[in-house]
Amino acid sequence: MSTDPRTGRLKRKAYEKELLRLQGELVKLQEWVKAGGHRVVVIFEGRDAAGKGSTIKRVAEYLNPRVARIAALPAPTERERTQWYFQRYVAHLPAAGEIVLFDRSWYNRAGVERVMGFCTQEEYTRFLHQCPIFERLLIEDGILLRKYWFSVSDAEQERRFRARLEDPMRRWKLSEIDLESINRWEDYSRAKDEMMVHTHIPEAPWYDVESEDKRRARVNMIAHLLASIPYHEVRRAPLEIPERPAPTGYRRPPRVGSRVPDVTRGLLE
Repeated sequence: MSTDPRTGRLKRKAYEKELLRLQGELVKLQEWVKAGGHRVVVIFEGRDAAGKGSTIKRVAEYLNPRVARIAALPAPTERERTQWYFQRYVAHLPAAGEIVLFDRSWYNRAGVERVMGFCTQEEYTRFLHQCPIFERLLIEDGILLRKYWFSVSDAEQERRFRARLEDPMRRWKLSEIDLESINRWEDYSRAKDEMMVHTHIPEAPWYDVESEDKRRARVNMIAHLLASIPYHEVRRAPLEIPERPAPTGYRRPPRVGSRVPDVTRGLLE
């Protein structure tokens, strides 16, 4: 693929062409999942501002939300904090014919909770022990599990933070905890290294996505996901749009309710 000689990043035209092709394959994957009753879980983890959310958006863009849904869980409630740690995530696992994209996942315990002190040492140690067991159970039950870690440099992360801070449309994506990750960069690095030691298992390995160039990261991640699943195109019954029947005398009654005003007229003048 062609790259911009000034930045070394993937050119927009080449990126958009390849992304559209891959999204077409994702639709085929979706139909295969639906027709075969398969269950797919894709985990997106990584540094803050590493491009997880934008990649998920491109993965799901042309998919049926009844088949492929995004699970982005908020902070646990007081009740959820007293449950088995994995319990609230189990409720979001797919049924037959579904794909679930986890925008962060149970790995919060090994990342932000560990670094920010939101869990105890005992809870953290228990997680590292139970997580491989939990994932092996999912796989043993037939779930196709894929785990992606998005990597980004400290300089690029800070550049993206500043861009969000200055953009009122994306300011909501920046929190105090995100900014604290600058001060705790090495703490997060150590937490990630320890997490990988315990959870990079043969049944559910981690795949690292280099995300310094967001366009390249999206293409690479989607291409890898497609290559890792033995899907095939599902033949669909041909559809024909019927001819509209002749009118039978129906008359529309007076409108009920208020009509939405047309604000575009002033834009066109």
